Amino acid sequence: MNAKGQVFKYRDNVDTDVIIPARYLNTSDPKELAKHCMEDIDTTFVESVKEGDMIVAGNNFGCGSSREHAPLAIKTAGVSCVIAASFARIFYRNAINIGLPILECKEASEKVKQGDMLEVDFDKGIIQNLTKGETYTAMPFPAFIKNIMEKGGLLNSLQDREDLK
Repeated sequence: MNAKGQVFKYRDNVDTDVIIPARYLNTSDPKELAKHCMEDIDTTFVESVKEGDMIVAGNNFGCGSSREHAPLAIKTAGVSCVIAASFARIFYRNAINIGLPILECKEASEKVKQGDMLEVDFDKGIIQNLTKGETYTAMPFPAFIKNIMEKGGLLNSLQDREDLK
């Protein structure tokens, strides 16, 4: 499983209220949420993001509330991966549950800049900065998370399990 895209770079402590502002939480429609993704921190994000692009951020990405709306808005906006120095634990779990690939990598968080082009090999945990010619290493997905990602989320991954039928 690989991803390739341009970087949108953000700071430490990007909370879920910035990822999807509370004023839009009267819907759970992923397409409607995606229209407002990151607008309080980056007014050009929705107009600029292309399918496959990536978010790279600092520490504690996704802190704040436990709503699944935040990773859902990011995924539906077309983001193929979020890389951060660290994630708020509930955001981390919610991202996996909906099939949004996320990687913790402090080195990438520190060295990657806005607009850099990255390629990620999730099986090996390799992040290549194609712009700078640098390589960073993250923990690859364990088999069970890889399965969840390949199926597009936790619920989809459970549909094929014989022991649950």
